[in-house]
Amino acid sequence: MRALPESGEVSLTLANKRMTVQTGKSRFSLQTLAAEEFPTVTQAEHYSAQLSLPQKTLKHLFNMVHFSMAQQDIRYYLNGLLLVVDGKNVIAVATDGHRLAFCQVETEQEFTRQEVIIPRKTIIELQRLLEDSDELVQIDIAANQVKLTFADIELISKLVEGKFPDYTRVLPKGYKNNFTLGRDQLL
Repeated sequence: MRALPESGEVSLTLANKRMTVQTGKSRFSLQTLAAEEFPTVTQAEHYSAQLSLPQKTLKHLFNMVHFSMAQQDIRYYLNGLLLVVDGKNVIAVATDGHRLAFCQVETEQEFTRQEVIIPRKTIIELQRLLEDSDELVQIDIAANQVKLTFADIELISKLVEGKFPDYTRVLPKGYKNNFTLGRDQLL
Protein backbone atom coordinates (compact mmCIF):
# COMPACT_ATOMS: atom_id res chain seq x y z
CA MET A 1 0.00 0.00 0.00
CA ARG A 2 2.89 2.33 0.78
CA ALA A 3 4.22 1.96 -2.79
CA LEU A 4 0.90 2.80 -4.47
CA PRO A 5 0.23 6.27 -5.90
CA GLU A 6 -1.87 8.52 -3.63
CA SER A 7 -4.64 9.00 -6.21
CA GLY A 8 -5.74 5.52 -7.30
CA GLU A 9 -8.61 3.55 -5.93
CA VAL A 10 -8.03 0.24 -4.20
CA SER A 11 -10.62 -2.52 -4.19
CA LEU A 12 -10.66 -5.33 -1.61
CA THR A 13 -12.51 -8.57 -2.28
CA LEU A 14 -12.80 -11.53 0.09
CA ALA A 15 -13.61 -14.97 -1.33
CA ASN A 16 -12.68 -18.48 -0.16
CA LYS A 17 -10.41 -17.21 2.64
CA ARG A 18 -8.39 -15.10 0.16
CA MET A 19 -8.29 -11.32 0.09
CA THR A 20 -7.76 -9.81 -3.34
CA VAL A 21 -6.27 -6.32 -3.38
CA GLN A 22 -6.59 -4.64 -6.76
CA THR A 23 -5.54 -1.23 -8.02
CA GLY A 24 -4.82 -0.19 -11.59
CA LYS A 25 -2.87 -3.00 -13.26
CA SER A 26 -1.73 -4.50 -9.95
CA ARG A 27 -3.47 -7.41 -8.29
CA PHE A 28 -2.44 -9.23 -5.10
CA SER A 29 -3.97 -12.33 -3.54
CA LEU A 30 -3.43 -12.71 0.20
CA GLN A 31 -4.19 -15.65 2.48
CA THR A 32 -6.41 -14.77 5.46
CA LEU A 33 -7.24 -16.30 8.84
CA ALA A 34 -10.60 -16.38 10.59
CA ALA A 35 -11.24 -13.38 12.83
CA GLU A 36 -12.03 -15.76 15.71
CA GLU A 37 -8.42 -16.98 15.62
CA PHE A 38 -7.00 -13.49 16.13
CA PRO A 39 -5.27 -13.38 19.54
CA THR A 40 -6.95 -11.11 22.06
CA VAL A 41 -5.35 -9.25 24.92
CA THR A 42 -7.24 -9.47 28.15
CA GLN A 43 -6.98 -6.16 29.95
CA ALA A 44 -5.89 -6.21 33.55
CA GLU A 45 -8.66 -5.79 36.10
CA HIS A 46 -6.48 -3.93 38.60
CA TYR A 47 -3.72 -1.40 37.98
CA SER A 48 -1.30 -1.05 40.87
CA ALA A 49 0.04 2.31 39.68
CA GLN A 50 -1.42 5.10 37.58
CA LEU A 51 0.40 8.23 36.52
CA SER A 52 0.25 10.97 33.93
CA LEU A 53 3.22 12.56 32.17
CA PRO A 54 3.45 15.02 29.29
CA GLN A 55 4.19 13.25 26.00
CA LYS A 56 7.43 15.18 25.58
CA THR A 57 8.66 14.09 29.04
CA LEU A 58 7.99 10.41 28.40
CA LYS A 59 9.53 10.66 24.92
CA HIS A 60 12.60 12.34 26.45
CA LEU A 61 12.97 9.51 29.00
CA PHE A 62 12.81 6.88 26.26
CA ASN A 63 15.11 8.79 23.88
CA MET A 64 17.78 9.16 26.54
CA VAL A 65 18.11 5.44 27.27
CA HIS A 66 16.72 3.40 24.35
CA PHE A 67 20.13 2.92 22.66
CA SER A 68 21.27 0.77 25.59
CA MET A 69 18.46 -1.79 25.32
CA ALA A 70 19.69 -5.26 24.39
CA GLN A 71 18.56 -6.84 21.12
CA GLN A 72 17.63 -10.53 21.26
CA ASP A 73 19.78 -11.18 24.32
CA ILE A 74 19.35 -14.59 25.94
CA ARG A 75 18.89 -12.61 29.16
CA TYR A 76 15.35 -11.66 28.08
CA TYR A 77 14.94 -9.12 30.91
CA LEU A 78 17.55 -6.91 29.16
CA ASN A 79 15.48 -6.78 25.93
CA GLY A 80 13.48 -3.86 27.21
CA LEU A 81 13.48 -0.74 29.31
CA LEU A 82 13.11 -0.64 33.08
CA LEU A 83 10.54 1.97 34.12
CA VAL A 84 10.71 2.83 37.80
CA VAL A 85 8.11 4.92 39.58
CA ASP A 86 9.35 5.93 43.03
CA GLY A 87 8.14 8.81 45.16
CA LYS A 88 8.08 11.84 42.86
CA ASN A 89 10.58 10.31 40.44
CA VAL A 90 10.03 8.47 37.18
CA ILE A 91 13.19 6.68 36.05
CA ALA A 92 14.08 4.93 32.80
CA VAL A 93 17.01 2.50 32.71
CA ALA A 94 18.33 0.30 29.90
CA THR A 95 21.39 -1.91 29.61
CA ASP A 96 22.77 -4.51 27.24
CA GLY A 97 25.37 -5.73 29.74
CA HIS A 98 28.15 -3.51 28.32
CA ARG A 99 26.67 -0.05 28.75
CA LEU A 100 23.94 1.38 30.93
CA ALA A 101 21.77 4.45 30.36
CA PHE A 102 19.82 6.15 33.14
CA CYS A 103 17.40 9.09 32.97
CA GLN A 104 15.22 10.50 35.74
CA VAL A 105 12.48 13.14 35.83
CA GLU A 106 10.66 14.54 38.82
CA THR A 107 6.88 14.84 38.84
CA GLU A 108 4.40 16.66 41.01
CA GLN A 109 2.64 13.39 41.83
CA GLU A 110 3.81 10.94 44.48
CA PHE A 111 3.87 7.17 43.98
CA THR A 112 4.76 4.02 45.84
CA ARG A 113 7.75 2.26 44.30
CA GLN A 114 6.94 0.19 41.22
CA GLU A 115 9.34 -1.38 38.68
CA VAL A 116 8.33 -2.82 35.31
CA ILE A 117 10.25 -3.88 32.21
CA ILE A 118 8.60 -2.64 29.00
CA PRO A 119 9.54 -4.66 25.88
CA ARG A 120 11.89 -3.19 23.28
CA LYS A 121 9.30 -3.24 20.47
CA THR A 122 6.82 -1.32 22.62
CA ILE A 123 9.41 1.36 23.40
CA ILE A 124 10.35 1.73 19.72
CA GLU A 125 6.68 2.08 18.75
CA LEU A 126 6.09 4.63 21.50
CA GLN A 127 9.06 6.69 20.33
CA ARG A 128 7.40 6.83 16.92
CA LEU A 129 3.94 7.70 18.28
CA LEU A 130 4.76 10.19 21.05
CA GLU A 131 4.95 13.86 20.13
CA ASP A 132 6.88 16.76 21.63
CA SER A 133 3.77 18.18 23.25
CA ASP A 134 2.46 18.90 26.73
CA GLU A 135 -0.54 16.65 26.09
CA LEU A 136 -0.68 14.04 28.84
CA VAL A 137 -0.03 10.32 28.58
CA GLN A 138 -1.97 8.23 31.09
CA ILE A 139 0.17 5.27 32.19
CA ASP A 140 -1.56 2.39 33.96
CA ILE A 141 0.68 -0.36 35.35
CA ALA A 142 -0.57 -3.83 36.27
CA ALA A 143 1.28 -6.96 37.36
CA ASN A 144 1.82 -8.22 33.80
CA GLN A 145 0.91 -5.34 31.47
CA VAL A 146 1.11 -1.62 30.90
CA LYS A 147 -1.49 0.56 29.23
CA LEU A 148 -0.62 3.96 27.75
CA THR A 149 -3.41 6.27 26.65
CA PHE A 150 -2.80 9.50 24.77
CA ALA A 151 -4.39 11.47 21.92
CA ASP A 152 -6.68 8.89 20.27
CA ILE A 153 -4.31 6.00 21.00
CA GLU A 154 -4.58 3.25 23.60
CA LEU A 155 -1.52 0.99 23.58
CA ILE A 156 -1.52 -2.13 25.76
CA SER A 157 1.63 -4.19 26.12
CA LYS A 158 2.65 -7.24 28.08
CA LEU A 159 5.57 -6.67 30.40
CA VAL A 160 8.85 -8.59 30.35
CA GLU A 161 8.99 -10.92 33.32
CA GLY A 162 12.21 -11.24 35.26
CA LYS A 163 14.45 -9.25 37.54
CA PHE A 164 16.29 -6.33 35.98
CA PRO A 165 19.89 -5.96 37.29
CA ASP A 166 20.36 -3.60 40.23
CA TYR A 167 21.44 -0.49 38.33
CA THR A 168 22.15 1.41 41.57
CA ARG A 169 25.17 -0.86 42.22
CA VAL A 170 26.64 0.06 38.83
CA LEU A 171 26.33 3.84 39.17
CA PRO A 172 29.29 5.32 41.07
CA LYS A 173 28.42 7.06 44.33
CA GLY A 174 31.31 9.52 44.37
CA TYR A 175 33.97 10.64 41.92
CA LYS A 176 37.60 11.20 42.88
CA ASN A 177 38.25 13.33 39.78
CA ASN A 178 35.81 15.43 37.78
CA PHE A 179 35.92 18.34 35.36
CA THR A 180 33.58 20.40 33.22
CA LEU A 181 34.04 20.52 29.46
CA GLY A 182 32.01 22.34 26.84
CA ARG A 183 29.84 20.15 24.61
CA ASP A 184 31.41 21.49 21.40
CA GLN A 185 34.93 20.87 22.71
CA LEU A 186 34.02 17.30 23.59
CA LEU A 187 32.51 16.74 20.14
